[in-house]
Amino acid sequence: MNIGEIGAIIIFFVGVYGVIARRNITKTVISIGIMQAAVILFFVATGGAGSTSAPIGAGSTSAPIGAGTDAADAIPQALMITAIVIGIAVTAVALTMFIYLYHKYGTTNWEKARKMREDE
Repeated sequence: MNIGEIGAIIIFFVGVYGVIARRNITKTVISIGIMQAAVILFFVATGGAGSTSAPIGAGSTSAPIGAGTDAADAIPQALMITAIVIGIAVTAVALTMFIYLYHKYGTTNWEKARKMREDE
C-alpha cells in the first residue's frame, strides 16, 4: 500500500466517525462528502504506480507508447470523474431535503426532527 491509499483509508474513517457521532444534519452531509472524497482518493491512488507512464502520449512531440511499455490504467480516473458528478448530485439532494426538514421542524438535529414527526 502506498501513502495515498493509507491516507484515503484514514480520511474515510474520519467521515464514518462524523456520520456516527454527530446528530447535526449539516455535519452528517459534510461527513458523507468527506467519505466520498476518500473513496475517490483511494481509487486514483491505486490507478497508477510511480514507474508507469501516461496511457496516452505527452503531446505531439513525444513518441507514442510502444509495446512492452508500462502504462497507467486510465479506467479508475475515468470512473472517478463519474463518481464526482454523482457525489455532487447526492449532496445537492441531501441539502435540499435538509432545507425542507429545517423549514418544517425548525431543527438541525436528527433525533429532535424524528420525535417531532412522531408527535404529529
